[in-house]
Amino acid sequence: IVQQDAQANTKQKTSAVHKSLTVIDADLCIVLIPMLAINVTLIVKSYTSPEKVPSFGGYLPMIVLTDSMYPYIESGDLVICSTTDPESIKVDDVISFFDPAGDGDAVITHRVIEVVNDEEGLKWKTKGDANNAEDPNLVPAENLVGIYNGFRIAGGGNVAMFMQTTPGFIVCVVVPLILLIGYDVIRRMINDKSKKKDAEALMKELEQLRAAQATAGADGAPATAEETSTVE
Repeated sequence: IVQQDAQANTKQKTSAVHKSLTVIDADLCIVLIPMLAINVTLIVKSYTSPEKVPSFGGYLPMIVLTDSMYPYIESGDLVICSTTDPESIKVDDVISFFDPAGDGDAVITHRVIEVVNDEEGLKWKTKGDANNAEDPNLVPAENLVGIYNGFRIAGGGNVAMFMQTTPGFIVCVVVPLILLIGYDVIRRMINDKSKKKDAEALMKELEQLRAAQATAGADGAPATAEETSTVE
């Protein structure tokens, strides 16, 4: 009975370990796989289409480099914008756009203070919250990148810039991938070892049962003819 209780406790512990490993594995997959997919997609797009802002599923991560929108948005933040119809932009919206005074690479995130719709088309007058003056040039609709809906990750822009470097790619993409694969291999090895122990324990129980049955059969065997004969 003591042996059976010990085996039952071992099985319960093994089952608990399996459940814990399964939960950890699921959590790692939930966190790492989307992160890897997003990172790889953004990095690939940044190389294949350098003239465009890389997006993922219609969402555009924007790195803030200045405090022109402080305290609403701070330098080093990562803000998430989404593509939208230029006609839907209204006063007080915060938009990201290609700088009309630049060479087409710089993207600015400022607040719309006036909507201008004249014979030249739709334009916006913009201004940074922390700036004393409005932006010098109107922003034409074709320069619109996306609209900011209030979701930002404090300090995430610094991380994103680090990811664009070779060490950042290794740390944020290669290392998580190796960890995910390595953990899965270790988990499988532990599961296989546990299954092997369970199989060995089962075989041992079967051998003990066969031995017990053999012993019981020997003890209860019918007597021989010589043992049952009467003494003359």
